[in-house]
Amino acid sequence: MLGGAFATFTISAGLMHSYAVFLVAFLEDFRWSRSDVSLAYSASQLVAGVSAPLVGALVDRLGPRRLVLLGGTLLALGLLGSAYARALWHIIVLYGVVMTIGANCLGLVVFVPLLSQWFVRRRGMAISIVQSANGFGRAASAPLAQLLISAIGWRRAYLAQAALMVALVLPLAGFFRGTDPSAAATRTAPESPQEPPEVAAPSDRDWTVGDAMRTRHFWLLSIVYLCTGLGSFFVSLHQLAFAVDVGFDKLYAATVLGLGSFLAIAGTILTGTMSDYIGRELSAILAYGISIVGVIFALFISSPHQGWLLWFHACFFGLTWGARGPAITAKTADLFPGRHLGAILGVITIGTGIGSAVGAWTAGWIHDVTGSYRVAFFLSIASYLGGCMAFWALRHPPRG
Repeated sequence: MLGGAFATFTISAGLMHSYAVFLVAFLEDFRWSRSDVSLAYSASQLVAGVSAPLVGALVDRLGPRRLVLLGGTLLALGLLGSAYARALWHIIVLYGVVMTIGANCLGLVVFVPLLSQWFVRRRGMAISIVQSANGFGRAASAPLAQLLISAIGWRRAYLAQAALMVALVLPLAGFFRGTDPSAAATRTAPESPQEPPEVAAPSDRDWTVGDAMRTRHFWLLSIVYLCTGLGSFFVSLHQLAFAVDVGFDKLYAATVLGLGSFLAIAGTILTGTMSDYIGRELSAILAYGISIVGVIFALFISSPHQGWLLWFHACFFGLTWGARGPAITAKTADLFPGRHLGAILGVITIGTGIGSAVGAWTAGWIHDVTGSYRVAFFLSIASYLGGCMAFWALRHPPRG
């Protein structure tokens, strides 16, 4: 089950993150502005946040298997349609809406409630393993998508991705047989045959969305999600375009950024596991700090002869891409346990959608106005610092 969640999230994350490579192709083919070409991605992040409560409520009712089937089908349809896109609004609708809802059905909002039931003492580690798929998918997507586009063009690259999703949707859904809510309610699963079943932290309260919203912790978590989305997407969508602007070869830059993103696998698992031992707060703050160092390296890149700075930026920023996710989602599960965790997580995740949408579009707009991403990078650092402060305020559990 854990492996299935990892594989499913890897596929959806890789397909969605490849947009950063298609963005460069759109700039060359359609001559859109940076803010225009960022609109589809911003719409995607906003739709991801807005649709998260619906996906969370659906997974509480229908279970992961049906959501994976639905999400895989929507992803395949969106990819297929994108191959025939002729106008900006086509990309906005297909990528920003259809593919995004599909990816949400193959993401953390679907898997965290299931993992939280199976893992309690090692909740942070279990979530971090699945969360690391985000970094793995992002790392693999940049060079692979660039190779595909260079070899067969961006339209045929979309067709190839659509065929991949069609081939994989049924096998991926098969990982989650027997995990529907009615089946899960009849059994409790231990982490291993040698250990007694884990028992959730004592709580007399089955938190609902309404109950959670009446605590300051709900709103602090929303701020954490918002600041993390802002900090990450002031940078991530435009990394390749930034490197190409400086003068780096597209395939070389995509390879460097992709290899740096591979570090997110180790970084995410490490910080998620650490959160089980040193606390969610310290683990998340450590990840924020490393990301800030990565952004600082980007601020010093001014020519293609500074490849070592690009490597440092890619490695530090990539190491902690998504690394805060396990600590944040595990903290949500710690604070608000119960049958409605999927819905609660979905509502809180709206903050990520808003932050990511604003960050991605604003970075493109800043480049259109100033000709540089420097202001966007400084805003990324400020957002990460805001996330640190909000997370630290979550140290004590809510009353209830």
